[in-house]
Amino acid sequence: MKGKFGITVLGSGSRGNASVIHGPDGAILLDAGFSAKEIEKRLQYSGIEPQSIQAVLITHGHGDHTKGCRAFADRYKICSYFTAATRHEGERCKFLPEKQAVIAPGSSFEIAGITVEPFTLPHDAVDTVGYVFQAYSRKIGVATDLGHLNMLARQKLKGCTLLVLESNHDPQMLQASTRPIQLKRRILSRHGHLSNADALSALDELLTEESTSLVLAHLSSECNNRELVEKLAAEKLAGLNRQDIFLRIAVQDQPLATLWAEE
Repeated sequence: MKGKFGITVLGSGSRGNASVIHGPDGAILLDAGFSAKEIEKRLQYSGIEPQSIQAVLITHGHGDHTKGCRAFADRYKICSYFTAATRHEGERCKFLPEKQAVIAPGSSFEIAGITVEPFTLPHDAVDTVGYVFQAYSRKIGVATDLGHLNMLARQKLKGCTLLVLESNHDPQMLQASTRPIQLKRRILSRHGHLSNADALSALDELLTEESTSLVLAHLSSECNNRELVEKLAAEKLAGLNRQDIFLRIAVQDQPLATLWAEE
């Protein structure tokens, strides 16, 4: 397909996160939060050849984003990209593969015909980044671990053709859960995770005439549910008169169908 550019969310949630960005000259694995074997299984399910993956990009050092990084990257002899602080975390947590590259938030680079730009996100891990991917005058934005949408995140994510955004929890469900109070405070903090309401309220600004698809991701298995998020998001899009937006809710246990930003 001419202008091939898209994303396959292989799975998203507290037990593992990984996506594939498809570009003109190959693909990129964004996060590797499952075992290498599980990543291969999900790639096969999605019809993606592991050999097409040219790089692994890591958003931050938490295990649900790094679990399979070392094994997968070493198995296919590909380079993994981290910020300097996340790379240092990788030395401690032993998720670094043989081939490594250090990136800096705000400095773009190119892989597989895709321009990649990492940007800093407010989250309780060292140097967490989101990513904007650009090709064929189209833009894919991914931000799945952040406590709030600050000005920088809003600027970078505005006007994406395809937007993948965290919608982690319902605050009432979180407060009613049996989770320790310290964990509740961490999730609700400005460096925790984005609530359904905060994610959806940002759509007023983030969605523009260039926007075609929205994936809400990193749902909590205990303090959220897919049906609730889908209902609230559909209501929000209707209120914005944006029923043209293709809405999908990412789940933990299986990949979503690939979404394409066609030329």
